[in-house]
This record gives sequence, structure tokens and C-alpha cells, in this order.
Amino acid sequence: MNTFSILLALSITILLHLAQCHIIDERTDIDLVELELDQTALKQKQSRFRVYWHDIQSGNHPSSMPIVKPVTKMGFGQVNMIDNPLTLGPELSSLAVGKAQGFYGMASQEELGLLMAMNFFFTTGKYNGSSITIFGMNAVFDHVREMPVIGGSGLFRWARGYVQARTHDLDIKSGDATVEYTIYVMHY
Repeated sequence: MNTFSILLALSITILLHLAQCHIIDERTDIDLVELELDQTALKQKQSRFRVYWHDIQSGNHPSSMPIVKPVTKMGFGQVNMIDNPLTLGPELSSLAVGKAQGFYGMASQEELGLLMAMNFFFTTGKYNGSSITIFGMNAVFDHVREMPVIGGSGLFRWARGYVQARTHDLDIKSGDATVEYTIYVMHY
């Protein structure tokens, strides 16, 4: 087969594929039903609550594990995957209310600044099965850090708001930390 024949066959194949996509698109356009959200029927609520986030890097069962090694001596570039316990009190033995699942990465070359991307998934009480999503910068040595709530699921569907993080306890040697999170969230 010469080059012209190959190009002709390829062109015909692409045209047939595009024609099929157009037919499928026309058919699905007819089947689409627009869903209107009646926001007047939904009552917006504001919730405020406090949990303690336990980042455990030491011991036989850590809840935070490095998955990407740092590229500088200051730790820049390191990424940790987390499955951290959330409790009502600052002690790890206090009532467990959920898990913080996601990751954080050392995103600053000048300070200890983490990019946090995590879901707070609740496993007890009124919010059992619901979650909120937090995504933002955490300047670890600031007394209070604020990060946005960018969404949620379950009872936190359509969530927006913010969290304030305060370090309760930090063991520099082991890397273990307990952080108080106060959550302010608007949801339906």
C-alpha cells in the first residue's frame, strides 16, 4: 500500500467516526432533560463544629505516610497521603467522629507551608456518611490558619465555608501532630 492509500483509508475512518459521534450527540440532545433546582424549597443552614485531627507519622500504624520524597533539605516537594482520625477531644482516645482522608504537600520553599487537599468524612451522629472537602494553604507555624471548604456530600451537599486550624500539640521529633479544626460551613 502506498502513502496515498493509507491516508485515504485513515481519512475515511475518521470521517465515519465523526459521523457516528454526531448521530449519537443528536440523539442524546433529544433525551436530555434539564433539571431545575428549586432553591426556594431548600433552606440554607450554617453549621459550626470542632474536631481534632490526628496526624500520626510514628509507630506501627501511622495514619500519614510520605508518598513523594522532598527535593530540598527544607522538605519542599514532599507529599503525604493521610487517613487521619478525627475525634471530639484532643486526646486520640476521645470519641472518634470520622476520618480526614486525602493528602498534603510541602508547597513553600521559604516556610513550612502545606497545600492541604482532604475530605473530612464523618462516621457518627447526625453527619454520619457526610463529608466536607477542604483545599488550601496551611502555614503550619501561624497560630491560626484558615482554609476554604470547597464542597461536600450527604448533608453537606452544596457546602461552602472555611475552617480554622490551630495546632494543639506537635512533636517535632516524630512528626506527630494534633490540630484543632473549627469548621464554619453553609449547606442545604
